[in-house]
Amino acid sequence: MAYAAFRSIGAYAPKKILTNEDLSKMVDTSDDWIVKRTGIKERHIAAKDETTSDMGVQAAKKAIERSGIHPNEIDMVVCATISPDYFCMPSTATIISNKLGLGNVTAFDISAACTGFVYILSIAKAFIESGMKKNVLIIGAEKLSAITDYTDRGTCILFGDGAGAAVISATENKDEAIIDIHTGADGTYADLLMTPNGGTGSPHDSLELEAGACFMQMKGNETFKVAVRTLTKDVVEILNDNNIESSKIDHFVPHQANYRIIKAVGDALKMRDEQVVLTVGKFGNTSGASIPMAINEVYESGSLKAGELMLLDAFGGGLTWGSALVPFSPLK
Repeated sequence: MAYAAFRSIGAYAPKKILTNEDLSKMVDTSDDWIVKRTGIKERHIAAKDETTSDMGVQAAKKAIERSGIHPNEIDMVVCATISPDYFCMPSTATIISNKLGLGNVTAFDISAACTGFVYILSIAKAFIESGMKKNVLIIGAEKLSAITDYTDRGTCILFGDGAGAAVISATENKDEAIIDIHTGADGTYADLLMTPNGGTGSPHDSLELEAGACFMQMKGNETFKVAVRTLTKDVVEILNDNNIESSKIDHFVPHQANYRIIKAVGDALKMRDEQVVLTVGKFGNTSGASIPMAINEVYESGSLKAGELMLLDAFGGGLTWGSALVPFSPLK
C-alpha cells in the first residue's frame, strides 16, 4: 500500500517590510495597539511587479531542491491561494508549473483561505494513497497586500505576503506516513471574513465599485470567538481519534493569524511554550502561506528533525478549518 510522506519544506518572503510604525502613519493605530491585540510587529510586502506565482516559484524551488526528488518526478502541482495571479483562470498552479519547467503535469488551485495548506495537504495525501500520483508539489502563496484596504485599520494591520511549499511523496514505509488530516467548513459564517469581489453572488455595474469590493472584509470580534472554539475542538478530535496526547507533539504549527488565538488554543490543549511555533510577529497573517512558512522557520533554525511529529491547525474564511498530524520524513 502507498502512503503519503511529507518530504520537504521551502518558503519565501518578499524583501520589503511594513512595520507597525509604518502603518501608524497610514491609519489611526500604533505599535503598542497592534502588538497587544495581535502579536504582530511587522509583515513582508511584495513588490508591485511581484506576483503570487513569482513567490510560489521561489518557495517551490527550495522545497524541490531539499526533497531529493528530481523536478521531472513531480506529477502534480496544487496551489492554495485567495490572491491568484488572475481571476478564475488560468490557475496560479499552472503558471507556477510552467515557470518551474515541470511540463505536462496536473495543476490546479483551491480556495480555502487560511486553511488552504491543510486542504491541499489532504488532496496530495488522497491522490498518492489512491495510486494516482507519486510526487505532489503543494504551495500556499499569497499577495494579500493586493486585496487589503490600507484605510481599514481592522484588516490592514493583520496581513502580509509570502509563500510556502512542500513535496509530498509516496512511500511504503508506514512510519513515514502522514497520520491523519481533518478538514471541515460551515458556510453559515461566510460573512465573517470575505471578499465580495464582483463575482456572480455580488455583481457590480462599475469597475470602481468592483475594485473596492476586492478588498478583504472581516468581522473581527465574531471571527475571533468562532476561531478559538473551532480550532480547539478540531485539534482535540484529531488527537483523540489517533490516541495521541498533546505532550507527544514535537511542533504545534497553528495558522499564524493572531497571537491571542494561538495562545488560547495552545493553553486549552496544555501545550508547552516550546511546542508552539510562532511566526505571526514576523510575517503577520499570510493566509494559505502561513503554515508552510512557519514550518520552514522551524526547519531553517535546525529545530525540525526527521521523524518529529507536527500538528497543523488552521481556520479561515468560508468558514473553513482543518488539522493534520504529520511526521517530518525527509529523504536526505
